[in-house]
Amino acid sequence: MVTDLPVAARTDLSQGGRWTSLRAGEREWLWHRPDPARTGVLPGDAFVDAGGLEECIPTVRGTPDHGDAWSRPWRREGDTDIVQCPDFELRRRVVGGPAALRAVYELHAEPGYRFLWAAHALLDVTPDARLAAPEATTTRLFPEAAELLAQPWPAGAHHITGPWPAPHGLRLDRLGPDDGTAVGSVLTGCASVTVLDGPDTLSMSLHTDADVPVSVALWRNLRGFPAPTPYRSIGVEPMLGSVFDLAEAGPGDAATVPAGGTLRWTLEMTATSTRTPTDPT
Repeated sequence: MVTDLPVAARTDLSQGGRWTSLRAGEREWLWHRPDPARTGVLPGDAFVDAGGLEECIPTVRGTPDHGDAWSRPWRREGDTDIVQCPDFELRRRVVGGPAALRAVYELHAEPGYRFLWAAHALLDVTPDARLAAPEATTTRLFPEAAELLAQPWPAGAHHITGPWPAPHGLRLDRLGPDDGTAVGSVLTGCASVTVLDGPDTLSMSLHTDADVPVSVALWRNLRGFPAPTPYRSIGVEPMLGSVFDLAEAGPGDAATVPAGGTLRWTLEMTATSTRTPTDPT
């Protein structure tokens, strides 16, 4: 029997507002990689991959590395988490409930400000896990995929596109087993995906009334990154935008703050399981 589960989160405001737990029933969904360097980061530092879910804004790749919010302390006002960055203020309110967890965001910046945002969620999933998304979703591949393709990478191309789940013949919906590869992709125009792993599912979806691109980024690192000591990490990342690097964003590839100076969106997470609940006795 499939059971809908409440989803609960914990965050660490002192460490960039990082989500440290995403729990549904008996399962912890977030992967962690302890790194003592994470506690000492300063704005502008290279990204320290400690797992969890990082708020990446105004870019993911590029400068500053993984954005400007993950390396700054956040503060709490009432039920709202706030980070102040040089060009914007980001507000986040995380609300749990019996059916879903919702993170409600507000970005305050000058009208016309362009940015990318990603909920950079690194998930603890088995090699049998799969990512379900609408068939034939236009999916962008980036240059690290070049060596995995049958055809040469086009000269000067920031990305190439193909239909999900196998753009240009590269099957991406399978999240294992580890094969020594690492590839990033963006499922453009995709507002919702589901991770299926044994008896458990985790669904993520984005909602906004703003006229901005909504996508899901996939970072499928099957012990192919970084050299010389690669590890396994699986990122499923709902995002505003359709590229990893703001500097490479063409027309329509980034979110733009509207005339009022505020842009709002909501990230919703739901979970199910067919597990038999553990007897509390």
